[in-house]
Amino acid sequence: MNALWFSLLAVAFAFAVAGGKVSEFSTGTFKAAQTAFEVALSLVGVMVFWLGLMKIAERSGLVNLLARAVHPLLKLLFPKVPRDHPALSAIALNIAANALGLDNAATPLGIKAMEELDTLNPKKGVLSDEQALLVSVNTASMTLIPAGIINLRMAAGSRDPTSIVVPTLLATAASFTAAIVVSKLFARLSRYRRQFEAAPDKEAPGLTPDPPNRT
Repeated sequence: MNALWFSLLAVAFAFAVAGGKVSEFSTGTFKAAQTAFEVALSLVGVMVFWLGLMKIAERSGLVNLLARAVHPLLKLLFPKVPRDHPALSAIALNIAANALGLDNAATPLGIKAMEELDTLNPKKGVLSDEQALLVSVNTASMTLIPAGIINLRMAAGSRDPTSIVVPTLLATAASFTAAIVVSKLFARLSRYRRQFEAAPDKEAPGLTPDPPNRT
């Protein structure tokens, strides 16, 4: 990214020199930097406000309540995961955190869920159906409170920054459903089943390659 932005500035500066508009280039650059700083500063205040609200929701048990609400759905989506396995709790909390806009909390929960699912994976190093589904639903997470988009709209001076809530909910619900359908469909395709079943189990005894003969 550093190389990309430097190249853009270098090309713009070259065209400014060729067109004799170096002063306009300098003025525009500093003005854009000032605008970026003002937008970032305004976003900090709004972000702190939303993070505070989300922290209250987390401390009050709203996140855990939402996690328990989606737990029956997870048993349908992840039937191979045992009922009392910690992976289900981590997945539920990950989905709940994403739905409430707790991105900072959702990331470690998603990593924890992936680690727990890996303990059930018979083929280490090969993505299982449950892990692939987790990646899909986490990427296309259903969002009830799009705090990030609301913050950007407020910083841009929107008259109704929360009007994005319903469209975001509908769009993410559609993407969430599509992610589940596609993941389940691909899990049934024999092409991908053969690749998974043919992958060697790195932890299975007898499959470890023999050490080279150094004599």
